[in-house]
Amino acid sequence: MRIDVVTLFPELFEVPLRTSIIGRALERGLVSVDVHDLREHGLGRHRSVDDYPYGGGAGMILRPEPLAAAIEPLREAGALVVLLDPAGERLTDRLARELAGVAHLALVCGRYEGLDERARSSLVDREVSIGDYVLTGGELPALVVIDAVARLVPGVIEAESHQSDSFATGLLEHPHYTRPESFRGMDVPAVLLSGHHVEVARWRRRESLRRTLLRRPDLLEAADLSDEDRRMLDELSRD
Repeated sequence: MRIDVVTLFPELFEVPLRTSIIGRALERGLVSVDVHDLREHGLGRHRSVDDYPYGGGAGMILRPEPLAAAIEPLREAGALVVLLDPAGERLTDRLARELAGVAHLALVCGRYEGLDERARSSLVDREVSIGDYVLTGGELPALVVIDAVARLVPGVIEAESHQSDSFATGLLEHPHYTRPESFRGMDVPAVLLSGHHVEVARWRRRESLRRTLLRRPDLLEAADLSDEDRRMLDELSRD
């Protein structure tokens, strides 16, 4: 998978892209990430990339010419251009999996008060937001998208690991335990020590339902629930 990033602050990507699972995926060639400095396409002696908004108002707006110069070669190379913007579609597990199926992504990091609408309408294919809040720029959201998408690329992590992740099944993930068996008076649930795989699976499903019911009941409306799931939910709601 190829990912290109267009940003005014390429240095923000240096350490995260060398670290942990994503760093190893890059080393193994499973994912490639190239970061492009928008200011290289800036105008004039000062490499200007922004200007005051027509009509007045606070802040600066990214000009369309540098954006076009940076993005159009990526579009011509077949990239799906994604703008990180608070007005975009919220990033979900479903969307991450959809983007993971794209061979070439170009992530555009907004800055200041945003970008000229003509650049948005002519150069951007999709807009993505990581939540209902505003950051100083699109760099951190771009890193979130890279992490969420790259880990789904075959070979980056074991498939079983992300198949049971929170949201992958429409529910929050069940609790996890490891050694020691007892910690500060709290014991690992006996079923997890039993070696009975059917009962372990049933316990995990029940606890996943319990956690979702308590923390994100809204997810249950769209979750694919079996009759057994609904029976367990009924029991849990009466506990």
